[in-house]
Amino acid sequence: MRQTKIDDFLELERRIKEEVEKSREKDKILFQQAKLASLGEMLGNISHQWRQPLMEINSIFLPIEGKIILGKKVDNNEILQAIEKLNSITKFMSDTIDDFRDFFSNDKEKIRFNILEQINSVVNIVSAGLKAHSIKLDIILKKNPELFGYKNEFSQVLINLINNAKDELISRKIEDPYIKITIFEEKNNIVVTIEDNAGGIKVSPIETIFEPFFTYQKHNGSGIGLFMSKLIIEKNMEGKLKASNKDDGAFFEIIIPKN
Repeated sequence: MRQTKIDDFLELERRIKEEVEKSREKDKILFQQAKLASLGEMLGNISHQWRQPLMEINSIFLPIEGKIILGKKVDNNEILQAIEKLNSITKFMSDTIDDFRDFFSNDKEKIRFNILEQINSVVNIVSAGLKAHSIKLDIILKKNPELFGYKNEFSQVLINLINNAKDELISRKIEDPYIKITIFEEKNNIVVTIEDNAGGIKVSPIETIFEPFFTYQKHNGSGIGLFMSKLIIEKNMEGKLKASNKDDGAFFEIIIPKN
């Protein structure tokens, strides 16, 4: 009887060890799956961020190529301007890699930067695409405050929101399309709004657009841009990113506490 109890105990101990080992293996698999999912998400975000700059690079030299084919004279200033814009775009693409590589780390350095300067930098990158579709861009500056945070990530959020507005204006074939950016201060917050006249976000509840992998546009865009934009503003800059509809289009509001 005593030996039987000992054998039962040893068998139970063996089964416990076996289950613990199985549990560890499952944890390892889940960990690897999480790493792969994070890697896939990161690559998806880089792809989303790079799509528009690559299109801009393509469009920069099309007018010059057209003139050369038609045998027209190409002005040196036109070439220099194209090269300058190309350098700006490629630097942004390089910075995007660095920003996403460091996105989940805690040792990134915040710096003080001027909002209008960042908006102007963003406009330099997206302007060719907007002009190609006759989309008017208005910037209303009521205040020109400085922010203390992650400069490049803030620019990426602006590009995401502008690109989403542009894509909707194009896909819905809006007459007299426009995007308006407004910067002002309200109480202890710095507020940047981005609005368009594309007819609004046709999703209910509207917060769904910030879910990962939600397809906001019918023709392109994975929704990752809006998901990551919300993470950047709310996690890394301790602010808020809100979406709503106005009479004729979508209205995004970035609210960041003054530092």
